[in-house]
Amino acid sequence: MAERRSSRAGEDAIASTSNREAYAKEATRVLLLSLAGMMLTAGVQAVICFYSGSVALMADTIHNFGDALTSIPLWIAFMLARRAPTKRFTYGLGRVEDLAGLFIVAVILASAGVAGYQSVLRLLNPVEPTHLGITALAAIIGFLGNEMIAGYRIRMGRKLGSAALVADGQHARMDGITSLAVLAGVAGAWLGFPLLDPLVGIGITIMILFIAWESAKLVFTRMLDGIEPELIDRITQTAKSVPGVSEVTEVMARWSGHELRIELSVAVGGDMTVQNGHRIAQEVNHALLHALEHVGTVYVHVDPEEAAGPEFHTHETLDRGCPAAAALLDKSG
Repeated sequence: MAERRSSRAGEDAIASTSNREAYAKEATRVLLLSLAGMMLTAGVQAVICFYSGSVALMADTIHNFGDALTSIPLWIAFMLARRAPTKRFTYGLGRVEDLAGLFIVAVILASAGVAGYQSVLRLLNPVEPTHLGITALAAIIGFLGNEMIAGYRIRMGRKLGSAALVADGQHARMDGITSLAVLAGVAGAWLGFPLLDPLVGIGITIMILFIAWESAKLVFTRMLDGIEPELIDRITQTAKSVPGVSEVTEVMARWSGHELRIELSVAVGGDMTVQNGHRIAQEVNHALLHALEHVGTVYVHVDPEEAAGPEFHTHETLDRGCPAAAALLDKSG
């Protein structure tokens, strides 16, 4: 029985490593394909923008190029995250995805700054846009290109369990809406209100800033070890459902890139043997790996029922409960 449990634990570890490799490969493919699509869309818009002189179209084009470039640091992050843990980086390099997120936010802010500057400059020095028909066509191309990329990223992000890819897809969907806003500038010029074009450019800049704010909140929440509260509830309920577990305490979890790292304490009968307590910890670990998606590691601490909870793990309590260890530390000090 013990050999079978040990074998199953080993299989879980192998499966986790295999899943990590498969995730990195599939996520890289999604990024590269969407990068090619975004660059193609932005390139077509840039050519049309050069001939039309539309500052609203230029703002949208700059943003699309910026979005395309944000795929590069995320791709690098996926590559680094595949490296095995070392003595220096004992948790691996999953956090590089969060660093890539910071870079993405910086690029979004930079694109907002450039677009806003050009829009204000054109507002102060009006130039009537030309080639209105082709500008409108470019706006439609931008919308369709972004929407196709958004749908692809969101679909694959949900399949892979990547919050970063889903968020990036939602970002691309918002970009498609801003492309449609360019049509308002075209309509204004056609109706004899050329100032509507830079005003739309300023409006797009404001939308980019809102996107940057939402992206920054997500990135900094992850970097500060923020977690979705509903995940904590699911972890607690899953651990409680394991036979032999009477209480679940000190549940903590955080994202490291696309992987979920979980720590918790479970209470078992005080007269239980160490071997049986270890078996229950394994069962909790195994249950969480199957109940939740994208779990990387699970650390389970076993407490006896009469000493369960964080109050039994404080320094003062441990000094009282472990006098021999405390005396030894006092002598070494």
